[in-house]
Amino acid sequence: MTLLPILIISAIVLVTAYYTYGNFVSRKLKISNDNKTPAHTRRDGIDYVPSKVPVVLGHHFASIAGAGPIVGPIIAVTFGWIPAVIWILAGGVFFGAVHDLSSMVASLRHQGKSIGMIIEKYIGITGKRLFLVFSFATLILVIAVFVDIIARTFVSNPGVATASIIFIGLALLFGWVNKLTGNRKVAFIILSIVGVILMYVTSFLAVQVPITLGYSTWVLILMAYAFVASVTPVAFLLQPRDYLSSFLLYGLIIFGVLGVVIVNPEIKMSSEIRLHSESLGYIFPVLFVTIACGAISGFHSLVSSGTTSKQLNKEKDAKAVGYGGMLIESFLAILSVCAVLVISRQDYLAQLSEGGPVTMFADGLGGIISAIGVSPDFAITFVALTVSAFALTTLDTCTRLARFTFQEYFEREEAAKIPPVMTNRFFATGIVVVLSVLFLLSGEFTTLWPIFGSANQMLAALALLAVSVWLIKENVKPAFVLIPTFFMFVVTLSSLFLVAIDNFEKGIYSLSIVAGILFLLSVVLLWFARTSLRKELEIPAKS
Repeated sequence: MTLLPILIISAIVLVTAYYTYGNFVSRKLKISNDNKTPAHTRRDGIDYVPSKVPVVLGHHFASIAGAGPIVGPIIAVTFGWIPAVIWILAGGVFFGAVHDLSSMVASLRHQGKSIGMIIEKYIGITGKRLFLVFSFATLILVIAVFVDIIARTFVSNPGVATASIIFIGLALLFGWVNKLTGNRKVAFIILSIVGVILMYVTSFLAVQVPITLGYSTWVLILMAYAFVASVTPVAFLLQPRDYLSSFLLYGLIIFGVLGVVIVNPEIKMSSEIRLHSESLGYIFPVLFVTIACGAISGFHSLVSSGTTSKQLNKEKDAKAVGYGGMLIESFLAILSVCAVLVISRQDYLAQLSEGGPVTMFADGLGGIISAIGVSPDFAITFVALTVSAFALTTLDTCTRLARFTFQEYFEREEAAKIPPVMTNRFFATGIVVVLSVLFLLSGEFTTLWPIFGSANQMLAALALLAVSVWLIKENVKPAFVLIPTFFMFVVTLSSLFLVAIDNFEKGIYSLSIVAGILFLLSVVLLWFARTSLRKELEIPAKS
C-alpha cells in the first residue's frame, strides 16, 4: 500500500464533512448574518476589529496549529497508524470542528467573551472562577514551555531566529501598508501576493545570516515580544503576522501533497494495532489525549472565544474559520502520520526516542517534498522553519489569551469594588509575562508538562459542557454537542485518574496531586451544570 490513497480518502472525508455536517451544525447553531458580530458592536481598534475571512482564518489556523498536529499524531502512531488516522478523521469532523465552531458562536452571541464568561452566565460565578483560574494556569504553562522550545531552537539554529525576526518586520510592514490602502480588496490581494513572496524569499536568505545569542537573552527577548504583541492592536501585528505565517503552513501542506502525488511512497510501517505501550500506557484513554490538535483540543476553545470571535466580520464567517480551520488542521495531522509511515516500525521507535517527533516530521516530510525538485536539505530546512514559525505564533496568541483571562476574572457586576488596574491590558499582560518568566526559571514546567495532554482535553470537555448548557437553555436540541461532551469527560476523567495513580506509585506526588485536583474540578463543574439545568427545568413546573 502507498500513501496516496490515505491522502485522497482523508481529503474526500474532510471536504465532504465541511459541506454536509458543517452545514448541519451551522443550522443547529442558527448562524445568521442578521446577528451583528462583536467586532462591530464592541469595535475598539485593539481587540475587536472586523476583518476579512482569509485574515481571520490565517490568524485562527496559525494560532491553533503550532506543533500540536505534528507532535501528537506522530507519538500516537506508537499504537498503530490505523487507529491514529481513524481518530483524526472522526474526531476532527464530529468532535474538534464542532467544539471549535460552537465555542466560537457561543462567544459571538455573548459579546465576544470567553467560555469562562459563558459559564458564569449559565452555570454560575464559582464555575467561571474555577474555569478561568484553570485556563490561566494552563496558558502560563504553555507560554513557559513554548518560550523554552523557541529559545533553544534559536540557540541551536540561529538562522531560524533571523527568519523569525524578519517575519515580524514583514508583518508590521504588511499591516501598515494595508491600513494605508484602506483595506481595499484588489490592493489586499496584491499586497498578500507580494508579502508571501517576500516571506518565502527572505526566510531562506535569513538562514544564511544567523543571529547568535544566549538562551537567557532569547528568553527575555521573546517575552518582551509577547508583551508587545499582546497589547498592540490586532491589525498592527497579530493579524498580519499570523496571516502571512499561515501561508508557510499552507505551502507545507501543498508541497507535501505534491511530493506524495509525484513519488507515491510505499508504506513501510506495519498495520499492527497495539492496545498497550510500555511508554504511554493503554490505547484508551491515551490515544485520545495524545492526539489533541488534529482531532479535538481544548486550547482551540480559548482561541475561538478569545481572539477569533472578536475579529469576525459576519457571523456566517464562523463556519469557514471555525469548522473549516479545524478540518485543515486535521489534514495536517494526517500528513504528519504519513511522514513516519515511510519508515519501518523499528526505525520509527528508534528515531522517536533519539530525535523526537518534530525532527521525524521534518526529515520524513522533507524527504517527500524533495520529490518536487528541491534538495532534501533545503526541504528539511523549510519544514523545520515552518514549525518554528508556528511555535512563535502560538506564543503571542497564548499571551493575549492569558491577558483576556486575567481581565475577565475581575469583570463582574460588582466591578465598582475592583481596582480598575486589574482590567487594564498593560497591567494584565505584565502579570502574565512576569509569572511566565518566573515559572520558566523555576524549571517546574518540565515537571508539570506531562499532564498537559489531560488538562488540555479537560478544557475541551468543559467548553463543550458550557455550550451544551447554553443550547439547552436556548431550547436547541444539543445531541451534536452532548455526545462529544460525554465522550471527552469519560476520556479526561479516565486519563486524570490513571495519571494520579501512576505518579503516586512512582513517588511523583506533585503530578499526582495536580491530576487529583483537576479530576475534582471536572466533577465540581459537572455538578454545577447539573444544578443549573435542574433549576431551569423546574421553573415551568412551578409556574
